[in-house]
Amino acid sequence: MSLDLSLPTALLADAAARLLRLLPVRAIRPGLAGVLLRGAGNRLELHATDGEAAASVTLPALVHTDGEAVLSRRALADTLAHLDAPQLRVVVKGSRVALRTPGARFALPRLEPAPAAAADVPPALGTVPGAAFAAAAAAVAAAASREEALPLFTGVRLRSADGRLSLLATDRFRLAAAELPWQPAPAATRPVPAEAVPGGLDVLVPATLLAEVTRLCATADTVTLHGGDGRCALSWPGWTVTAPSLAAGFPDAQLRRLLEAEPAAEAVVDADELTQAVRRAALYAGPTGAVSLDLADGQLRVQGRDAQAGESEETLKADTSGDWLTRHYQSRFLLDALRPFAGGPVRLSLQPALRPTVFTAPTPAPDLRYLVVPLRRDPAS
Repeated sequence: MSLDLSLPTALLADAAARLLRLLPVRAIRPGLAGVLLRGAGNRLELHATDGEAAASVTLPALVHTDGEAVLSRRALADTLAHLDAPQLRVVVKGSRVALRTPGARFALPRLEPAPAAAADVPPALGTVPGAAFAAAAAAVAAAASREEALPLFTGVRLRSADGRLSLLATDRFRLAAAELPWQPAPAATRPVPAEAVPGGLDVLVPATLLAEVTRLCATADTVTLHGGDGRCALSWPGWTVTAPSLAAGFPDAQLRRLLEAEPAAEAVVDADELTQAVRRAALYAGPTGAVSLDLADGQLRVQGRDAQAGESEETLKADTSGDWLTRHYQSRFLLDALRPFAGGPVRLSLQPALRPTVFTAPTPAPDLRYLVVPLRRDPAS
């Protein structure tokens, strides 16, 4: 089938690059390295899958001849990344697809067979504000594990109940949880109890995929969430991304207990100042990468110590209450916990013994809690 269309080069280049980041080409599955281009009417559709996740993009285009073709995702993205012409013409010529600009032509081989035109999208269950969802999902996904041997901890749990969408992820050493307003779809408007969500959303989304999606949907007014038959999907104008829901259940009772903080001491400090202090202390933390936070009256002391690297000590002004406590942490976990609160204050709630330290904003927004488990002892001792 022939295909002939024109569209802005930057538009297709951006979509191709984003598809490649969403669905990286894996050498062990070369048959799933393609992207289907389908032109009809006044639009160009791009569909790609890695065998599990799938993504579809719709772009405005001037279609001269309806048709479709399959190209390498990487070849298409790499070629377009180096073109600076404002307009591009895409034409199928036999076994090749020509990408034409004024004064230049690039021919890419067609791939066969074509991937599925589009993955089946589960029913829409509700919507959330785009920017708020992107910010919450990016923060929570950072707490998920990268160890694929433990799939339960590589996902972000999305669950709707009582007009709220909750997001939660943990790698066993830290945990992040956030909530934001949820507007149920018309078929799912009846109230449901918090313990069960018939007709609502309850899925475990791969964290790496969700983190990439947040870069795409942040400018959308709303994002629609879909779920059913072991799959989940997120859609917003022009884009749909689907993925299998990880087949594992979260230990809800245990997680609820972790989120019910009982602080023995608290400190409110500027998040940016604390972030920079932790980064400087990490330079003196040695191979363990551990730093100490020492809470006293009106101050928070940040320390890094190592027999070979030396030592650092920095004191920050803080609004403190409760006991004077010292806790030791992996510096990278602290930096991840502080990142969502950049540009404002952050509250540290230190709990007794080795219970996690809870990071929150002093004001209700954003509704995010980030937990970090302290180390058992001073790494320098």
